[in-house]
Amino acid sequence: MKNLLETYHATRKKSVDICLPLNTEDYVPQPVYFASPAKWQLAHITWFFEEMILKPHVKNYKEFHPDFSFLFNSYYQTIGERTVRADRGNITRPKVEEVYAYRRYVDDHMTSLLASEPNNEIRNLVILGIQHEQQHQELMYTDLKYLLGHNPLFPVYEANTDLTNGRNRHTGWLEMDEGVYPIGYTSDGFCFDNELGPHKVYLQPYHISKSLVTNGEYLEFIQSDGYKTFNYWLDEAWTWVNEHTVNHPLYWHLIDGKWYQYTLAGLKPLDMDAPVCHVSFYEANAYANWKGLRLPTEFEWEAAANQLDWGQRWEWTNSAYLPYPGFKIADGAVGEYNGKFMVNQMVLRGASGATSDNHSRTTYRNFFHPHFQWQFSGIRLAK
Repeated sequence: MKNLLETYHATRKKSVDICLPLNTEDYVPQPVYFASPAKWQLAHITWFFEEMILKPHVKNYKEFHPDFSFLFNSYYQTIGERTVRADRGNITRPKVEEVYAYRRYVDDHMTSLLASEPNNEIRNLVILGIQHEQQHQELMYTDLKYLLGHNPLFPVYEANTDLTNGRNRHTGWLEMDEGVYPIGYTSDGFCFDNELGPHKVYLQPYHISKSLVTNGEYLEFIQSDGYKTFNYWLDEAWTWVNEHTVNHPLYWHLIDGKWYQYTLAGLKPLDMDAPVCHVSFYEANAYANWKGLRLPTEFEWEAAANQLDWGQRWEWTNSAYLPYPGFKIADGAVGEYNGKFMVNQMVLRGASGATSDNHSRTTYRNFFHPHFQWQFSGIRLAK
């Protein structure tokens, strides 16, 4: 149990560490419905351990606060009513200090539980809770960046936390042979249920880029009127571009004729050699069309992954988020984790600079709606 307890505490500490640079005022605002406040995130990932583990598995457990299950439930219909997602920023009470007290209270009870040699069911739930918290750690970075990046002062979150710098270490194309390739998770460790259902897929011969598209390369697309040329864009994407006046990746700013990018380390000149970041699937697909190329499918990506340098950006694929053969939604609240979102979303593969340690693998299937830019997402091309 020691290793699991150590992992639990290390994970919980990371969430608190992410918030160390914040002012109290930074914990509460919610500028858009999809970016949750830091205070809500800290409480929600604590709620998960209390609601999924402590309340059903610890005899005579007394919940910290009777209203917290309603306030900090995200989307679990099985659990009961919850606050509207877009209203999370309106929760000025409880105070930030009370949320931290909630975390300490739950951590104390979780420590006692893990010291008592719990059964495999509880262990597996704790591991899921740790993975869930790691997902929210990346969301904390993305949501805080959205909040601070839309502040006209472009405030610095932390001077040494950029998360969008980096370089491609390889160039050229990886040639992949025609064949039948294994897809899905087959090891003994943790994976999410959407990675299960190992199966094989037939792939025709293809090439996949060894490098990600850079800022400089994407700027060429902009300067060649890529955002003004409808035939590069899917119809739905073209509507999105025009309705929202989109003409560059999120956080790019043209100031006195020079391009800048807001990072968590503040506003910086656009690094032309860094991989482009914060682009939607719509933009990634349009760029690929402009180049006369395409995005890889998630199966092409996974088949090639062990020969690629990945992990700087979540990479859009040309695959809809759908279940693998034999996928079944688990009973209870845990079953609401992935399966019910398998509609109108696209798969991203890899990881990003904001992804927590030990939270990435070649079978990991991230997924978002195609118009979202606020994740640390980039572009890898195929042909």
